[in-house]
Amino acid sequence: MEQPQGKMAQMWSGFMVWVDDRFPLTETFEYHMSKYYAPKNFNFWYFFGILSMIVLVIQLLTGIWLTMSYSPSDAFASVEYIMRDVEYGWLLRYLHSTGASAFFIVVYLHMFRGLMYGSYRQPRELLWLIGMAIFIVLMLEGFAGYLLPWGNMSYWGAQVIISLAGAIPFIGTDLMEWVRGDFLMSEVTLNRFFALHVVALPLVLVMLVFVHIVALHHVGSNNPDGIEIKEKKDANGIPLDGIPFHPYYTVGHDIPATVAFLFIFCVVVFYAPEMGGYFIEKPNFEIANPLVTPEHIAPVWYYTPFYAMLRAATFPLLGVPAKFWGLVVMGGAIMIPCVLPWLDRSPVKSLRYKGVVSKVMLGLFIISFFILGYLGTIAPSKAATALAQVCTVLYFAYFMLMPWYTRAERTKPVPDRVTTR
Repeated sequence: MEQPQGKMAQMWSGFMVWVDDRFPLTETFEYHMSKYYAPKNFNFWYFFGILSMIVLVIQLLTGIWLTMSYSPSDAFASVEYIMRDVEYGWLLRYLHSTGASAFFIVVYLHMFRGLMYGSYRQPRELLWLIGMAIFIVLMLEGFAGYLLPWGNMSYWGAQVIISLAGAIPFIGTDLMEWVRGDFLMSEVTLNRFFALHVVALPLVLVMLVFVHIVALHHVGSNNPDGIEIKEKKDANGIPLDGIPFHPYYTVGHDIPATVAFLFIFCVVVFYAPEMGGYFIEKPNFEIANPLVTPEHIAPVWYYTPFYAMLRAATFPLLGVPAKFWGLVVMGGAIMIPCVLPWLDRSPVKSLRYKGVVSKVMLGLFIISFFILGYLGTIAPSKAATALAQVCTVLYFAYFMLMPWYTRAERTKPVPDRVTTR
């Protein structure tokens, strides 16, 4: 007599054959999971790719539920309604606002890992460019969402950033009015940013994340040694230094990291969702008022390094006002990592085997980024502006001098096989 379990397994097998004949489900799973061989020496820094996807899911789900109760025509009141009257609305709002900061934290750490281990080097140049596109779209998405609560800091922060378009010669005024959709910040502007935040930019973001994963699994993952594991395979064509991504990394690496991350994330959501004014600024608990300017206008913390560079440009040049050069510096700071694959001339990929100069320059780059982040949160002063100018120079020096110091420094020999240290 046939056992029920055997019959169920047979039915499941038959169902999967039926599906695979019509859709490559098993083939796709094997290509991207069970037969995708990742380097066996992933470390702590390889947590943040999967964590960024976890946060993306959190943002999409909470964003959908918030949209059901949010009204751009009465934005501030609808946010108050969500917080006070919608069942668990306060939780959805804090999950979403905390998720925005968490998104940038994990993305910045993910990018830092790329800088350390040379994940932008051949054959991953396109992968890096797709990642940079994700970062830029994420910044636009965050900025569009920043305006939606229609609090006083949202209003004035967006007013300052949008007004930067007016500094562009010849087309600035028209461009600024086109972005706002009006002569002043108004409900028209809010509707535009709402459409971008909930429809256009999320679609682009999800598409780019999908393309990023496909590109990653095509060229293979980098590792802390910067060694291409595809170059050494056994008789069956399996990389000698690779292990199947599933179940080894999904179960033993990513799930514990996800649990730990969600624990910390929930602690912030329940005990410090405003994070002392860094995640949600105090003026944003007041309705937008064109007649009352906040004491100090500053964006959310994840934009402050670039905001500090914007303010560091204080002198006109070639007859063009300083405001325009500040916009150029800020835009250049965001875009310059895109050319990293062609700036790094080192014979090795990973910082483990690069020379002292590369390590010092990366350290100065990180320190300057943190200092600029702090300076962007405080009111401008002569000392703060001077320090921001120095840190801006250090920020750009990391990239502009890279072709010289990566080629001139002495590097360490790279091992033939990956190491597990």
